[in-house]
Amino acid sequence: MSQVLIVDDEESICWGLSRLLREAGHRVSVASSAEEALLVADTERPQLVVLDVRLPGMDGLSAMQELTARLGPIPIVVITAFGNLDTAVTAVQNGAFDYLSKPFDLEQATTVIERALAASAPQPAATVAELDTGSPDELLGASPAMQEVFKRIAFVAASDCSVLITGESGTGKELVARAIHRHSLRADRPFVPINLASLSPTLVESELFGHVKGAFTGADTARAGLLELADGATVFFDEAADIPPNVQVKLLRVIEQLEVTPVGDTQPRKSAFRAITATSRQLQHQFAEGSFRQDLYFRLAVFEIHVPPLRARVDDIPLLAERFLARINHGEGRPARFTKETVDSLCRRRWPGNVRELRNAIEHAALVARGGPIGPEHLPPPIEVDGPEAASTSTVLAGAVRDWTTAELTSGKSAGYLYEQFLAAAESPLFDTVLKHTLHNRAAAADLLGIHRATLRKKLQ
Repeated sequence: MSQVLIVDDEESICWGLSRLLREAGHRVSVASSAEEALLVADTERPQLVVLDVRLPGMDGLSAMQELTARLGPIPIVVITAFGNLDTAVTAVQNGAFDYLSKPFDLEQATTVIERALAASAPQPAATVAELDTGSPDELLGASPAMQEVFKRIAFVAASDCSVLITGESGTGKELVARAIHRHSLRADRPFVPINLASLSPTLVESELFGHVKGAFTGADTARAGLLELADGATVFFDEAADIPPNVQVKLLRVIEQLEVTPVGDTQPRKSAFRAITATSRQLQHQFAEGSFRQDLYFRLAVFEIHVPPLRARVDDIPLLAERFLARINHGEGRPARFTKETVDSLCRRRWPGNVRELRNAIEHAALVARGGPIGPEHLPPPIEVDGPEAASTSTVLAGAVRDWTTAELTSGKSAGYLYEQFLAAAESPLFDTVLKHTLHNRAAAADLLGIHRATLRKKLQ
C-alpha cells in the first residue's frame, strides 16, 4: 500500500483516480493546485504523484522540480489535455515516469500507475531547450497516436541508443529523427542525413567510409567518409532497406566498434556517432528473405518508433492544414482561410501520401484560390490508392480469406456460424497487432482501428 498524491483542478479526474487507487488499497491525497500539492507533500510524503500540467497558478512542469526537490526522485505521472512534443520531452527529462493524455481510460491509468509504483524513480535529466513553435521541423498532433510518438521521442532522446523509425512514406520520419537529435545531448553537434538511394552504387562504400589514395581508379587523393566526419554527431540513414548487402557488413562493425575503416586502408579510425534509421518497409520480411542482415537489424532497432499514417490521426488534419496555410500566408502576405466545407473535405480524404500530400494540397489550393477563401473546389483531385504495393497486399489478404473459407466449408464445422468464426479468427490477430503497435495504449489502438474505446474494451473482454 502506497501514499499517492493526485494534483488536478478537474474534480471528475480526481474522483475517478481516487476511487481507482483506494479500491487497489492505496492511500490517496488530492490537491487542486501546485501550491496546495507542495503543502500536502510536506506533511504526507507521497510515494507517487499524479500531476496535471495545466493548473491554476504554478504550472505542473514547474511543480515537478519543486516536488522532486522536497521528496527526492519519486515517480511522477504527468497527465494533460494539452499534450505536444515540448510538453512530453520536458516532462520526461525533468523526471516524469510516464505521460498520459486526456481523455484516458481508467484501465490505461491503472497500468501506468502500477508500473510507476513498482519501478524505481528515474533521475532528472538535463533540461532541453524549447522548440521553435514556428519551425518547419516541428511535429504537430493532438491525437492519441501522435501523443504516443511524442512520448517515445521523450523517452529515447537523452540516451545514445540506436533508433529505428518506421512508417509510410510522407508521415514525417525525418522530422521525428530531427526531434530526437534536437532534444539529445548531441544537440550542439551536426545532424547528418544520408539518403542511401541517392548515392552512387559503385561509390557508396567510399562515400560512407572514405578511402585512401590509390584505393581504386580515380582515387587520386585520400578522402574522409561521411561516417568519419560524423564523429560525435547524429547520423540519419533514410530508408534502411536500401543499404546494399556489401555495405551492411561494414556498417554493422562501425556501429558495434565505433570505428570506421576507409576503403583500401587497414587502420580503423574512431567515430562515435549515434545512428537513427528510417524505413517504410518491413525489415523483418527482408532479413527473412536474406536481403537484410538480421544482426544489423537488431543493432539499428534497439528502440523503435512508429509514425502513424495521416488516416490514423484524422483529428490532426485541421491543425496541420492551418499550420501549412499560416506559413503560406506569412510568405505571401495574403490572409487566405479555409471554409468549413474544405476542412470537412480534408478530413474525409484517405491521404495515401500522408502529411507530405496534405502539405502539397494546401499549397496547391492556396495558389488556385488567389488569396480568397479556400473552398473544396480549390483542392487537387484525391490520389487513388491503386499502386502495386496496395494491390499486392490486398491480393494476399483476399487469397488468405478465400483459403480459410474453403477449408471451413469443406470441413462443415462452421455451418451456420461461418461469419462469427471468421470474426473470431480475424479480430484476434488484428487487435493483438494494433495493441502491440501502440504499446497496449487502448485509446490509441481504438483511434487506429476507427472504433470507440468502449467497443474495443468490450471486444477484448
